[in-house]
This record gives sequence, structure tokens and C-alpha cells, in this order.
Amino acid sequence: MSKSRAEAAAGAPGTILRYLQEQNRPYSAQDVFGNLQKDHGLGKAAVVKALDQLAQQGKIKEKTYGKQKIYFADQDQCDTVNDADLHSLDAKIVALTAKVQSLQQSCRHMEAELKGLTSALTTPEMQKEIQELKKECAHYTERLENIKAATNHVTPEEKEEVYKDRQKYCKEWRKRKRMTTELCDAILEGYPKSKKQFFEEVGIETDEDYNVRLPDP
Repeated sequence: MSKSRAEAAAGAPGTILRYLQEQNRPYSAQDVFGNLQKDHGLGKAAVVKALDQLAQQGKIKEKTYGKQKIYFADQDQCDTVNDADLHSLDAKIVALTAKVQSLQQSCRHMEAELKGLTSALTTPEMQKEIQELKKECAHYTERLENIKAATNHVTPEEKEEVYKDRQKYCKEWRKRKRMTTELCDAILEGYPKSKKQFFEEVGIETDEDYNVRLPDP
């Protein structure tokens, strides 16, 4: 069962003093309230009162920046750390940092593996996919057999003849289009109206009017 508000307020100075000493960093009253409210049930007024009380007793230090006060542990009351202890702490930090990086890398690998597993088809889905592919293969196999069995295949000679005819007609198309363009340009040199108006009056329709493009040679 959580403490009552009165009990929490009574123990607020001790709770806040331990917190500031453990964290050993500056906090505003709002920061302390936000960090301790959930676990200790401290109200905002109780936190402000306890901080002022601790500061007056010299158990913590306070600094005023504009309209805001900052509170932090009295460094003179903190244990003195020698060089050997500092080196030991540095070594622990390095070891823990390496461990964190290793764990983060392992987490990334597991997340990638999990993503791959969740995106893969389940067994029923794969079975359904296989059946659909079999049906599709059967359909194409049937079409291929019908094509092979047909008697109206185009011979290589016929195919070659079609290609030659196409080249012939495209060449003639290109030739006549060039001649027409040159003739129209000559007329337009002395024509008082625009090219568009000339085409409309004469009744000329262009390939572009019907989105037709001359095939490449």
C-alpha cells in the first residue's frame, strides 16, 4: 500500500536529500517533483518546502537563475574519490559501454531476423500460393500446346516479307512527310496567317493530330 500524502510530505526532506546525493546533478523543483512523484507520492508544495528546508540547513546547495532555483548536493559532503577509484570507475564505464554496444548489435540482428520471419509466408499461405502457381502453369501449358498444334503458323519467309513491306512503307511515309513539310514551309513564307490557320483552311491533318509517331528506321 502506498504512503499517505501526509506521511510522504513528512519524509520528503530525507527522500529528496538521498535522491540529490545519489544523482549528484542539479535539478529544479519541478524536475524533483516530476521524478519522485510517482514512486514516493510527493506533492509539488511538499517538494518545494523540503528543498528550501534542506538548503537553509546547508544540506544541499541552491543557485538562482532568473526566476528559477536550481538545487544540487553539497559537494563537500560527498566522499572523496582517489585516482585509483577513478581509474576503476573509468574501466567499468568502458566495459559497460562495450557490453551495451554488443547488446544493441544483438538486438538489431534479432529485430532483422524477426522482421524477416514476420514478413515470410506461413505454411498455409505457401500451400495456397503453390496451388495458384500450379493452376497458372497448367493454363500456360495448355496455351503453349494449342499454339504448337495450330496449323496457321507464319513461316520465316512470310515473316521476312512482312518486315520488308514495313520498311518499304515506312520509307515512303517518311519521304512524303518530308516533301509535304518542305512544300508547306515554302507556302508559309508568303502566307499572311499562322501555320495552324493555314492547315485548318486547307484541311491538312498531321501525324501529331492523331498522336501518331513515325517508326524508327
